[in-house]
Amino acid sequence: MQIIVVCGAGASSTFIALRVRRSAASRGLDVTAKAIALDNVDDALADADVLLLGAHLAESASHLERTAKKAGTALAVMPESVFTAPTGDDALDLALTAAGANP
Repeated sequence: MQIIVVCGAGASSTFIALRVRRSAASRGLDVTAKAIALDNVDDALADADVLLLGAHLAESASHLERTAKKAGTALAVMPESVFTAPTGDDALDLALTAAGANP
């Protein structure tokens, strides 16, 4: 599963992507997670299964959801709690649920 994480500036999304990869590895899941800039979402969707969007970008969610749907990519808006969580479990579970998999 390919997960892309977008939060705006890039710093937070980088940490979330790292925590998601660690959580997936601890569960034995084949998951790739990477952070991308909001400006690069359209290009990244072609290879992504799930787009995790920062809560502060929720106002862009309807536009991004249409774009993601055209690419066959699920979209989920991350709650603020994901950014302060010590592990990537919540973000990973959100992505798995968005993709229709059981967390």
